[in-house]
Amino acid sequence: MGTTSTVDTYSNVLEFLCCRIRLKITSNIDASVVLFSVIPEIGSIVRSLGCFPTEAELHELLAEVEEEEPTGYINLEKFLPVMTKVLLHRSYQPIPEDVLLHAFEALDENKCGYITKEELVKYLTEEGEPFTQEEMEDMLSTALDPETNTVHYRDYISMLVVDET
Repeated sequence: MGTTSTVDTYSNVLEFLCCRIRLKITSNIDASVVLFSVIPEIGSIVRSLGCFPTEAELHELLAEVEEEEPTGYINLEKFLPVMTKVLLHRSYQPIPEDVLLHAFEALDENKCGYITKEELVKYLTEEGEPFTQEEMEDMLSTALDPETNTVHYRDYISMLVVDET
């Protein structure tokens, strides 16, 4: 895929996103100031565009687009240029498959190809940059084998990998 088609794809995604956001728009008396409330969903929006910032990076991004006086709203005129720059510079790339596999293998003390739900919850909520309850539930809803109550991490990683072609 060439640069032009990548830019076109990102422009189309942003245009689609703007249409979706406009459903939630609140207009101020000054029509040039359009605010929208997505602060709780900003991580989902950014990730849906193929960018995978850490929580710290997400907070930096939010600080860049949030109003001077935090209102719970983001100015669309601030958000679009920032997200366009993020997309064009291909910021916040996903973690490569081999790195993910190595991380899961490090957690798999018995080298059996899976991690129990209890182990995974412990690691991801008590270590490093902890998952929130909602993030943990989202991950487990996709990753957990309900019959064995385990995460077969090679299968899970194959679901996570972003195809760049």
